[in-house]
Amino acid sequence: MQQRTLGKGGLQVSTIGLGCMGLSFAYGPATEKSAAIKLIHGAFERGVTFFDSAEAYGPFTNEALLGEALAPFRDQIVIATKFGFKNGEPPQGLDSRPETIRAVAEASLKRLKTDRIDLFYQHRMDPNVPIEDVAGTLKDLIAEGKVRHFGMSEAGADAIRRAHAVQPVAALQSEYSLWWREPEKEILPLLEELGIGFVPFSPLGRGFLTGAIDADTTFADDDFRKGLPRFSEENRKANAQLVAVLGTIADGKGATRAQIAIAWLLAQKPWVVPIPGTTKLNRLEENVGAANIVLTATDLQAIDSALKAIEIVGDRYPAHLQKAVNR
Repeated sequence: MQQRTLGKGGLQVSTIGLGCMGLSFAYGPATEKSAAIKLIHGAFERGVTFFDSAEAYGPFTNEALLGEALAPFRDQIVIATKFGFKNGEPPQGLDSRPETIRAVAEASLKRLKTDRIDLFYQHRMDPNVPIEDVAGTLKDLIAEGKVRHFGMSEAGADAIRRAHAVQPVAALQSEYSLWWREPEKEILPLLEELGIGFVPFSPLGRGFLTGAIDADTTFADDDFRKGLPRFSEENRKANAQLVAVLGTIADGKGATRAQIAIAWLLAQKPWVVPIPGTTKLNRLEENVGAANIVLTATDLQAIDSALKAIEIVGDRYPAHLQKAVNR
C-alpha cells in the first residue's frame, strides 16, 4: 500500500489506517483476543501501518490489545492513541490538565509495550484547560522522546490555530464521510493552510454507507448506534437514498459501496487518511481494496451532483453527547 504524510514533521502512514475501537467496545461484545490479534496482523500483512486506539476504548483494553498484537513489528508501524477524559471514561467528563496528560502518556506507553507514542491526540477539547497548556505539555513530551507527534480530535478552527502556534499539529481526527461533510466548510481549508493532515473517523458512516444497515436493522443494547438520532428507524429509511446512489456508482466501477465511500475520501486531498474499523477479515480486505480505486474528476462531479439532491437527516449524537464535541 502507498504511504501518505501527515503534517510537516514527516509522519508517514499507510494510505488507509485501521480504527481499532470496535475491537474492544461500542458495537457489541469485544472481539475475542486471538481473533482480534489475527485481524490486526491481517491488516499489517495487507500493508496497513497506521493503527488508531485510545485509553477510552474499553477503557484501556484496546491499548493493551494493540500492545500485544503489534509488538512483533513495532518499528514498522505507527500507533496513535488519545488522552482527554477523566480516568479514561467519557461519562466522567473531560480532563486535559498537564499532569493528567503526562499520567496518561506513561500508562499508555506501558499498555502499548513501547517507548514512544507516535501520534498522541487530545480526544476532545477541555474548556477548563487553555489549549496552549495542552500543546505545551505535548511539546515537552515530544522533547523527552515519549511522543513523536501531536494530534487533535474534533477541535474547532480557533483552537487548532492556537495549538499549532505552540506545537505543530501533525493531524486532526474528526468525523468526515459522504454523510457528514461539515469539515469542508472551515476545517479542511485551515488544515491545508497550516500543513496539517486529516484523519477521518467513521468514514463509512458507522457502517451505514456499506449498505448492510437498513430500516429493518435492529441494534443490540450494547451497540451505541442504538442511541444515535441518525440511526433511528425513520432516519435510516430517509437516508437510504444515499446508499442507493453509492450502489449505482459502485456497480459502474466494479466496486462495493464501502470502497467508493473510502476512495471518495482519498480523492479529496493527498493528506487525508481514513481509518475504517472492522472486526471481520473480509471487510478488512474490502476496505483496504479502496486504495486501488481511482475516482476521476468526472466520477467525483457525478457523486457531488447526486449528493446535492439528497438531504441527510438525523443528528450525529444525542444532545448529552453533543456537548463533548467542541466545534
